Amino acid sequence: MKILVINGSPKKEKSDTMHITRAFLDGMNEVSENEIHIIHATDKHIAYCTGCFACMHNGGNCIHHDDMRAVLEEILDSDLLIWSFPLYCYGMPAPLKALLDRTLPLSSMAMHKVGDRYEHVGQADFSHLRYVMICGCGFPNSRHNFEPAVAQFKLCFPNRHTVITVPESPMFNAPEAQAVTVPRLEKLREAGKQFAASGAVSEELMREITSPMIPEEEYARIVNGTEK
Repeated sequence: MKILVINGSPKKEKSDTMHITRAFLDGMNEVSENEIHIIHATDKHIAYCTGCFACMHNGGNCIHHDDMRAVLEEILDSDLLIWSFPLYCYGMPAPLKALLDRTLPLSSMAMHKVGDRYEHVGQADFSHLRYVMICGCGFPNSRHNFEPAVAQFKLCFPNRHTVITVPESPMFNAPEAQAVTVPRLEKLREAGKQFAASGAVSEELMREITSPMIPEEEYARIVNGTEK
């Protein structure tokens, strides 16, 4: 399987969320051999979409001549897209959002009704793709934090998607937190194994992954420097 990881964190490989993503990929690789390529959005020269819609009228050719054309080619050549990013203002970091905006050439101006909403008709065949969103945040709870990013992801990729959200993710870069982060990474490896084997992660395992690693109040005290 060809897996394209699009990392939205400005910290690149040192991203808190990339610890989660690497564990998930390790689990997938235990089931089958995969070809994995990681793109760091901040390494790419990707101009902002101007909303001119030229690409939607002329077969997908954007007015910008930058790195996005090669990114789109790699997206279409992949089997699985993993969008890995930390939560910024309840959404994606700006470099990743710019990249997402520039996927517009995959669609045309024509639209059709799918269920109870309208979608743009594609200019390229990406029906083979599956999508995983892996997102970490610095807050101690999952509720009332990830919802905007999850809603956007599901609207952009309404089919064949899996969403993994992990609170307290800065602890993955803290060696002193290994007592709780190592077991959580093991669960993420198991999630990768399940996904590779069946294309899904069990609800029970997902609940464990998305729960706080330490009590919310304790985490807040540590972050605030008020722990005793």
